[in-house]
Amino acid sequence: MRPVTPERAHPKLWAMDRAEQRIAFRQRWEAATTIPLIVLGGLFVITYSVYAIIADLPPLLLAIVVLELVVVWIVFLGDYLVRLFVTPRGHRWAFVRANVVDLLSVAFPLFRGFRVINLLAKVPYLSGRSGTQVRTRIVVYLGAYAIFFVYFIALAVLLAERGADGATIHDFGDAIWWACVTVATVGYGDMYPVTLLGRTWAVVLMAGGIAIIGTASAVVVSYVGELVGKHRPS
Repeated sequence: MRPVTPERAHPKLWAMDRAEQRIAFRQRWEAATTIPLIVLGGLFVITYSVYAIIADLPPLLLAIVVLELVVVWIVFLGDYLVRLFVTPRGHRWAFVRANVVDLLSVAFPLFRGFRVINLLAKVPYLSGRSGTQVRTRIVVYLGAYAIFFVYFIALAVLLAERGADGATIHDFGDAIWWACVTVATVGYGDMYPVTLLGRTWAVVLMAGGIAIIGTASAVVVSYVGELVGKHRPS
């Protein structure tokens, strides 16, 4: 009787080349870490909001908040590095291009909450390819990203502007009002950032606002065109 070798015991595994094994491992890693990262992402949104909105936190609470933010950053960084280095060398640049939000979430808190939104892609209906499903996916993503984008820019600008000389944005109400009128291209001019960092975030918000409005307009035009096509006499 021939001994059972690893090749005979696991023929499919041994048939895979090394690159395929690494990609399979990365997929298992992503599946196992999805829920923990969702929880950490939600916790980060709450903690970062507390840190930005409440100006004078008690020392103990401030230490806890900062520790939580640092821990979440370390976890997100570790997750990204594991996935990147497990990816075969010939596929790493493609991985980076396909996971831009993940990379940005490591560098900027603004994008850390967006990783939770990416999980919407796993909803069966939103992953379809029909015209209606594609448009629904765009609308859901657009709405979620727009809300998170405006909200986090408001928090970032508030942190940059609070206490600055000549600042017109002093609390969260001021910051969210300024962010909303700016992204809508209204810009009343009653509030505006005065610091370099605050103005940098303002430029990001303006660029994002153009993209949001442009995408929304394209979705509306597509929907109207489809309705007209359905009611057009054959």
